Amino acid sequence: LAEDSEGLAIIAAAVQDALVKPQDIKLDKRTRAFGLELNRFQWETAGKHMPYFPSRSVLAFAGVESVRSRNVSKDIDAVHALLNIEFRPANEPPGGTVTLTFSGKTQIEMTVECLDVTLMDRGVAWPTRHRPDHEQMP
Repeated sequence: LAEDSEGLAIIAAAVQDALVKPQDIKLDKRTRAFGLELNRFQWETAGKHMPYFPSRSVLAFAGVESVRSRNVSKDIDAVHALLNIEFRPANEPPGGTVTLTFSGKTQIEMTVECLDVTLMDRGVAWPTRHRPDHEQMP
């Protein structure tokens, strides 16, 4: 859970290099919630050698007032790699702007009434030989 910039930085580190398909990005205008289902590389368990472990996770933002996006693919087979999450406070706290930056110059920007972020792993992690490599990101 994150309710301030320091907490968001921890979540941002945990989801760095997570992979998300466009159809797994959702805005619920009625509840003002924005969420992404993603495959998160578990950096916190990664050693220098394999196996590595990704897990299916949900990243959710509450109190979302508006969302803008740039370069989100409409291709159902596209995959975006999440590189960073940043928060810029508004002139009147606790609101502000959350920016999700992905590979390929893709961005999602949300205006939020306050920081209210949840990251939750779903199910069991699975082993893989692959570790994210920024040189090969799309």
